Amino acid sequence: MARGGKAFKAVAKGMAVVASAAAVIERRRRAAMTADPHDVEAPAVPALPEAAGPLPVPRTDPDPTPPASAPAAPAAPATHGAHGRDLHPGRPATPAEAVPWGLRVAAESTWRLLLLGAALYVVFYVVDMLRLVAFAVLASLLISALLEPSVSWLRRHGVPRSLAAGGVFLSGLAGIGLVGWFVVWQVSTNLSTVTSQVQRGVIQLRDWLTTGPLHLTQQQIADFANQITKAITTNTDQITSASLTGAQIAVEVLTAVLMTFFTTFFFLYDGERIWSWALRGLPRQSRFAMAGAGPKAWTTLTAYVRGTVCVAFIDAVCVGVGIDLLGVPLAMPLAVIIFLGAFVPLVGALVTGTAAVLIALVTQGPWTALMVLVVLVAVMQIESHVLQPLILGRAVRVHPLGVVLGVAAGSIIGGIGGAVVAVPLIAVTNTVVTHLRRRNEAGQAVFTAMENAREAAERTAAAPPAAPAAD
Repeated sequence: MARGGKAFKAVAKGMAVVASAAAVIERRRRAAMTADPHDVEAPAVPALPEAAGPLPVPRTDPDPTPPASAPAAPAAPATHGAHGRDLHPGRPATPAEAVPWGLRVAAESTWRLLLLGAALYVVFYVVDMLRLVAFAVLASLLISALLEPSVSWLRRHGVPRSLAAGGVFLSGLAGIGLVGWFVVWQVSTNLSTVTSQVQRGVIQLRDWLTTGPLHLTQQQIADFANQITKAITTNTDQITSASLTGAQIAVEVLTAVLMTFFTTFFFLYDGERIWSWALRGLPRQSRFAMAGAGPKAWTTLTAYVRGTVCVAFIDAVCVGVGIDLLGVPLAMPLAVIIFLGAFVPLVGALVTGTAAVLIALVTQGPWTALMVLVVLVAVMQIESHVLQPLILGRAVRVHPLGVVLGVAAGSIIGGIGGAVVAVPLIAVTNTVVTHLRRRNEAGQAVFTAMENAREAAERTAAAPPAAPAAD
């Protein structure tokens, strides 16, 4: 935390230095632009000394040609009135004008991008400090997007708001509890069978290592096992601290789960008032734009969550049926794990499906594990080319490259939770930006039409009246 505080102070100081330098550059640029380079003071003409003697008699002939003996006075160098520097042919009046336009644009864009990057860093730093609250709110939004259509349907059919929100919330909580109980029941029921199969698979794997292409000896395998045992026994302190860290993580997860349930209920019960309160915190000129973008973003989020649940269910059923036909134990719990992993698009089901490959390897052998891998790859291809475009294509318009990069960035920033919320965040941001751009284009079109109508009315008023037709 101390290291993070020092980093935050360093970033704040850097932002202040960049802002002050940018202000100085902007003042100098404006001063240079306001100065007129053509404002040149006329050179002062020195007074001629008075000559002694009679005044010269003026000539009477109209010849204006000066005598050849009179030398022409040298022209005084022109100076810039505002800065007092000599003007030179081809030299700009100010240093700012000597900088190429592209370089000036790049420089001003760069310091603005630096300020934006520093602001994003501060935002991510604050989110990391409040990661429990942030993930609880994001998870509540996803769950609310899944359950809110049921609440709206009940309210349209005359059910009170509190009863509809409470009934749907309790139903969703009961569904999650049933899924967890089913997984625990399946694992506990098949644990003895799986344990015996794993032991038999380990023996087969040891035989393959000795008789297979690696040709390892029993002594090498025993030495490797002894090294693993020694590493475990010598790192007892680290394992104990890891267990303590695991206990802290368990407490944090329990707190986040309770906060998620609490926030989800109030999103379902009072979501419209919460959105109105959030709009009042925005500047007045931005409220109308965000009031129109909010419902569209919520529609996109609802379509994404419902479509993702549908795709995840199809993936889990296909993989579960495939590994059950191949004789892999714990097919149903593995299907539930794949269902949860499918909430990370394109890669989630494949990553969680590796557990099925490992169980098939230690229980059935390498050929069965290879067949399970083939089933996983086939299901992923169906998801990418059929299910995603068909179910989520119209509601969530995000390119697959954006999905992969978003999932990678989210996993780096926030781990598993960041990978889950990355794609819906990208989809919602895309919807909001598209709505605001179309709104600005529509406003510009209306303004142009009004200006054209005003100019047409002025031309009609200024035109002379037509002469009446003769009888």
